[in-house]
Amino acid sequence: MAFRAVHAEWGTVFAHLPDLGCGRGWEAVWRARPPAPLACDECGHAMHAKTSGTGLRFFAHAPGAPTCALALESVAHHLLKLELASAARDAGAHAELEVRGPDGAWRADVLATDPGGTWATALEAQLAPITDTDIIARTERMRSDGVTSIWFSDRPRPAWLGAVPSVRLDRPDGEERLVVAEGLVKFDGRNWRAVPASLVQFLTWAFDHRIVTHAPRTPLSYPQRSLATVWTAPRYITAETTELEEEQRRRSVHEARAAALQRQKEAKREKIRARNAVTRAKALTEATAVEQAARTLPPTRLWQVARAFRPGVEQALAKLADAYSVTATVGFSTGDPRYAGGVPLVDGHGVPAAVYDPDPGRVRGEAFLLLAGLLLIFPSKADQRRFENAANIKKKHRPVDGYRTEFLEIPVAGAGRACGARSCSCAVPRLVVKIENAEYPAEPCEQPSAAPAFLRARCRSCGGRYEGAWRRTGSPPA
Repeated sequence: MAFRAVHAEWGTVFAHLPDLGCGRGWEAVWRARPPAPLACDECGHAMHAKTSGTGLRFFAHAPGAPTCALALESVAHHLLKLELASAARDAGAHAELEVRGPDGAWRADVLATDPGGTWATALEAQLAPITDTDIIARTERMRSDGVTSIWFSDRPRPAWLGAVPSVRLDRPDGEERLVVAEGLVKFDGRNWRAVPASLVQFLTWAFDHRIVTHAPRTPLSYPQRSLATVWTAPRYITAETTELEEEQRRRSVHEARAAALQRQKEAKREKIRARNAVTRAKALTEATAVEQAARTLPPTRLWQVARAFRPGVEQALAKLADAYSVTATVGFSTGDPRYAGGVPLVDGHGVPAAVYDPDPGRVRGEAFLLLAGLLLIFPSKADQRRFENAANIKKKHRPVDGYRTEFLEIPVAGAGRACGARSCSCAVPRLVVKIENAEYPAEPCEQPSAAPAFLRARCRSCGGRYEGAWRRTGSPPA
């Protein structure tokens, strides 16, 4: 099926034109005797005029025709080309079907031209699937010959829509003519929205350059898809540019205000840091003096218990040495309220370097001033989070830059989650055994006694269970 043929005498004739484009009537080629000398301008094979049951006029190849591009086109494709040609004429342009390019590199389904000859636009009916690469290449071949193109489809979701100047057409229920369903938009001040228009209106605007192609820089709000290329009026492009510039100006103003507020906050923080440096230095000096005074007296019971039985103290001292290069011991001032129930870890000069496992409920006054400037080490990640969350809730005991916290990577007994299932792997275990709610010192031995059968020893250094033989070394509870 084709709508164009070549008459041996009259030249090119068009089935869709009332006068065939040469001043003759349809009867001059349809059922004429002798048959009209018609041939296909694509393959040169003979053709004859036909009329369908619905009155559609077209040309068909005579029997024995070779493979021809025109013969392979579908009826829907031919009908859409006819509607494009008719709409182009209604829009004031001259329209021809199936026009070849100068060197035969392309063929336009409908070539719409200005009666004055100032422009030429190919109207392409694309119903079959095609890749973006191919459709862009075909568009560029036409453009190289000075012919712009507009691609049309009436399929629901053509994948290539927007890759080239294009629109999707639709025929609403009860209407005879096609309308533009997708690809024609306007800018409403913030977003792009679809514009309803008939095919004739669209072509009229396009031929008069009242609408042009545009790559949107703001979102498309209409319910179809975001397209790389749309059709719109130049004033909407200007409106989008104006809005983007205004948005950039608003963003710049907001960023400038935010930066000014941040500078004010930072200046305030610097003042607070300066005051805190003085108070923390004073708190550290006082804590050092308390530690020096405690060293002149016999070790207290609290110091002995913390050093020997506080789970995780040995790991905390090792963490301090490995990660911070600070050699420390358990401070003699253990039990002083300024450590909030934690264990002070002091360096060789008696200066507190860290506090192990302070209680967030006991952080107040002098304890807050001292702990805010020291490293706090916790038995587990859970204990670290518990302390930090409590500090966030009680804002008056939260330093401006937060606490410096650390946690032990190996779990310890009695801290955070239970870890009774872990066995001791220390080279020199320090054992203790629990008997009737009291703990007694013990040591490894070679000959097992009856006690390990129903009692379990654990290591004071790592908190793990001791699996080997052991014996109790003292009667008084530790």
